[in-house]
Amino acid sequence: MVVATDTRAHRTGTHRPGTHRPGTRRLATGASAHELTAIIGDLLGTDGHDLPIRIETYDGGVLGPADAATSLMVRSPDALRYILTAPGELGFARAYVAGALDVDGDIFEALRLRDNLPDVRIGAKEWAALARLVGHTGLRRPPLPKEEARLHGRRHTPERDAAAIHHHYDVSNDFYRIVLGDTMTYSCAVWPDNSGNGHEPATLDDAQAHKYDLICRKLGLHPGMRLLDVGCGWGGMVVHAARNYGVEAVGVTLSRSQLEYAQRAAEIAGVADRVEFRLQDYRGVADGTFDAISSIGMFEHVGKARLHEYFARLHTLLRPQGRLLNHAISRPPGDGHAHFHRRGFIDRYVFPDGELHEVGTVVSAIQQEGFEVRHVETLREHYARTLRAWVANLERDWDAAAAATTTGRARIWRLYMAASAMNFEAGRTQVHQVLGVRSDDGRSAMPLRPDWGS
Repeated sequence: MVVATDTRAHRTGTHRPGTHRPGTRRLATGASAHELTAIIGDLLGTDGHDLPIRIETYDGGVLGPADAATSLMVRSPDALRYILTAPGELGFARAYVAGALDVDGDIFEALRLRDNLPDVRIGAKEWAALARLVGHTGLRRPPLPKEEARLHGRRHTPERDAAAIHHHYDVSNDFYRIVLGDTMTYSCAVWPDNSGNGHEPATLDDAQAHKYDLICRKLGLHPGMRLLDVGCGWGGMVVHAARNYGVEAVGVTLSRSQLEYAQRAAEIAGVADRVEFRLQDYRGVADGTFDAISSIGMFEHVGKARLHEYFARLHTLLRPQGRLLNHAISRPPGDGHAHFHRRGFIDRYVFPDGELHEVGTVVSAIQQEGFEVRHVETLREHYARTLRAWVANLERDWDAAAAATTTGRARIWRLYMAASAMNFEAGRTQVHQVLGVRSDDGRSAMPLRPDWGS
């Protein structure tokens, strides 16, 4: 994933994105004025005239156009210390989360640097120059941001998976409500195409409801059926299916915050008598069979080594001719390892132990466990639009969002969501819905030419 900086000021209070607060202007030990700016210019291979943003450093240096709407700021020598003690993405991430590295203005504009400039690597010469700025006695790493994940034990055991889920989801329901909107849905929305027919543009909440409807239609839900939602989040799919399609449903999650919210949501929607939410790993579900199974935005936590175990388990829980809908972020073919880099921003701060799988691998694993894949759909552009809506929500109510969790956590979410939106737009990340049917001697109970609707 990408390394970038956030638009928050370096202070303990809150600071609304896009507003400017002058950085600290002081020289590091042994530094000459603007020496850091010169080093940055050498690293970027530019004198600043072709930069789309402005770069400011704590020693008073400036690089780039004076009238730029977006500024990248190196606020203190701690930014250099983080980078020097963890060269590469992790050091930049730590500096950003701590606020030593910052952005004023448009986070998307700052992130475009990665596409507009060649790959920047800090070699021995540059490392020595930066070390000289902070002085050899200043090369101790500053304290790690408290938001950095530190998991223990073997990957993708139930215990470690629970710890990873806790890190990502149990940060604050109030925070997620600000970011995700009223539906509390943390997965790709499906935006209806209403262009040219006189309709108002769809809202984020409209698009999330549209996504749930699409999944319900693909699963062929109708009253009296029994649905299992694996990784149910805050209960959106379960409540929607029970209220609009008359099913009985079970939702499982490893997040206690999600469980408590989902139970309240079911009561408010008047479907608490027809749904059940459990704090349970999918490996612990033993009360099949179900008529349909949905897995929306949970598959990224399964891990390549567990793919066949995962689909085999779901196969045992599903009746013959029952349908499985797997909705998951994926990676393009030939894009290296499934898991995020161990010393990367995403693994340490966002999705510890998360893994993305190429859709062909997923289709093969599903079919090898007894399912017949009947439909595959990509929603890549829809996720880019969803993420931009989440970023807008966070920016619009930044003070409340930061107060609901931590300023560092809010910084992390804004950076990762903006960078992810750009990755989906560029095709560097994908998302697919894969529909499978449990084989029943060739009988699928599927329509000959399904029409899921728009």
